[in-house]
Amino acid sequence: MVSGFQRALFALALASPCRIACAAPPPDPAILVIGRAGDLTGIAASASQGEVGAADLALRPLLRPGELVEQVPGVIVTQHSGSGKANQYFLRGFNLDHGTDLAVSVDGVPVNMPSHAHGQGYADLNFLIPELVERIDYKKGPYYAEVGDFGSAGAFDLHLYDTMPQRLLKLEGGLFGYGRGVIAGTQALGPDRLLYALELEHDDGPWAKGDDAQKIDGVLRYASGDARNGWTLTAMAYHDRWNSTDQIPDRAIAGAPDPVGAAAAPAPDLISRWGEIDPSDGGRTGRYAVSADARWSGDRSSTHVSIYALHYDLDLFSDFTYFLDDPVHGDQIEQRDRRWVFGGHAVETWRHRLFGRPSTTTVGLDLRDDAIANGLYHSAERRRLSVTAVNHVEETTVSPFIQNETRWTGWMRTVLGLRSDAIRMSVRNFVGGDSGKVSRAIVSPKAALVFRPWQKTELYLDYGQGFHSNDARGVVSRLDPATALPKSEGEEIGLRTTVVSGLRSELSLWRLHLASELVWDGDAGTNTPSGPTTRYGIEFANWYDPTPWLTLDADYAWSHARFTDHEPAGNHVPEALVSTFDGGIAVHDLPGRYARWSAGLRLRYFGPRPLTQDGAVRSKATTLLYADLGYRLSRRIMLGLTVFNLLDSRASDIDYFYTSRLPGEPMSGVDDVHTHPSEPREVRASITATF
Repeated sequence: MVSGFQRALFALALASPCRIACAAPPPDPAILVIGRAGDLTGIAASASQGEVGAADLALRPLLRPGELVEQVPGVIVTQHSGSGKANQYFLRGFNLDHGTDLAVSVDGVPVNMPSHAHGQGYADLNFLIPELVERIDYKKGPYYAEVGDFGSAGAFDLHLYDTMPQRLLKLEGGLFGYGRGVIAGTQALGPDRLLYALELEHDDGPWAKGDDAQKIDGVLRYASGDARNGWTLTAMAYHDRWNSTDQIPDRAIAGAPDPVGAAAAPAPDLISRWGEIDPSDGGRTGRYAVSADARWSGDRSSTHVSIYALHYDLDLFSDFTYFLDDPVHGDQIEQRDRRWVFGGHAVETWRHRLFGRPSTTTVGLDLRDDAIANGLYHSAERRRLSVTAVNHVEETTVSPFIQNETRWTGWMRTVLGLRSDAIRMSVRNFVGGDSGKVSRAIVSPKAALVFRPWQKTELYLDYGQGFHSNDARGVVSRLDPATALPKSEGEEIGLRTTVVSGLRSELSLWRLHLASELVWDGDAGTNTPSGPTTRYGIEFANWYDPTPWLTLDADYAWSHARFTDHEPAGNHVPEALVSTFDGGIAVHDLPGRYARWSAGLRLRYFGPRPLTQDGAVRSKATTLLYADLGYRLSRRIMLGLTVFNLLDSRASDIDYFYTSRLPGEPMSGVDDVHTHPSEPREVRASITATF
């Protein structure tokens, strides 16, 4: 049954403004972002540091908001549950879960949630309105003094416009009950500006029981001055609710192979790939934030100060093992998280001379405090049956850092940094479990040596240490406590070149060692210990603009991840990313009689991964093809058509291997691959009006 709200949304909704909206004027003339990255030679500290501009973001059709960060070479974004839940992120040999070891922020405001009810570092980007994103700054590896907690694999900072290039109304509709509407623009208020945006979205997806996802979010931003001397005040609000189709066991899917070691198990009632085991799974979430940002610059120095406050809530109902723990009521759990987050960031940069050479020194301070109330409950059909854990957690982090960049010659420069992170964790457990307080600190040195053998080529040698915090509830545990701040250490050799006209290429050879991957398992309410690991790999990214109307890009990444403590179960890291490829062709800004047309084609490959420590069970590869077509009806109206999974491939967004139990199966359960399928072919049509 389609509600009035759904019908209204189906009438409202948009496709990306694609080739209509151009990038706004860049915030700093020293870093001109055109398309994906521009030329960062002479600016970046590594070959794996870059920027993605709005013009290039507009060339990629998005199935989900989180796929914005797939513009970063080597990144894969998936979903294993309902559309309102945080995405799964894969990068540099990691299944980063929902954000552990990947620091995500929006305009400097952190998105990761420590000691989260569902998982450490939970980073939900569903509150983003993609058309408001002006650029993405990305850094991979622990080599940057300004990056702290969760940043070992990488750090992404998404920047919103202060001033929209133009006002727009976007309406989009598609298969599976999808509808979306966005209105956004900037209103001049004398010398100042007010940016506004409102988004409504509904989506059922292809699932047997539709997601019935209903999302509303909005942004207001008051801006004065410019990016060098000015300030902004921003308010953001987001609310979402949805049903979930969590991953399902292969043995329950019609036509799937028998699970490992399940020959004696009775055959369960079969469901389609779009079915569910527990139809009552789902959730609701909200994020409400205010932030202020100010910058001022002089002849030899600049200052940047920002503060933020946000309230966040989540109620998530999931059932991953079905009837393994409770054969009568089922194994559904409720994870509840409520928190207030306050913080700020202050940076002072000044230009001077060091031993007679031009030098820049930056001193900064990050502050953050989380006041968290979370709980874990056993539930059935979203009704609580029992309480597993209820906690109040307070986490405060103070992080000073310093970085110096000195140009010793015309062809060599160094970047040296030092960061200290001090954290205080306090846990009050009201139902079972442990309470306690822990204070820890860690110091992380960083260093980069950059050579410029030719004017358009740079060679990078990088070293750095970093860390990720562990869940405070695991850290204060008296039985098998977690390490509060397990260290990471990485090295990288990189090359960046623009020698060929119109072609930008980046090559990185990297290694990363983690002292421990022990994390808090929010699904079980216990620690999940794992040993030290070493990862290494290669990334090769290319962007080519042979003509003003043709853009080509191709990114390939390969990595190798292993435990290093010779664990009896094996040395493979389950779910570790191995290989990815992402490439596309975009035709835009055509001359002559074809000027009204634009088109694009993208290929996304997510290679097989080990699902068990012995490597005996592996996932299948996922290959998806996206296509989009645009037609400019008039100077201000654009029509669009996007096809996701063009070839209707039978593929998986993600696979896991673990034990679960369906009705009638042995009480000990059955080991099996559990799959969340990629969505089938989906067509979305759109109209975008600018004014």
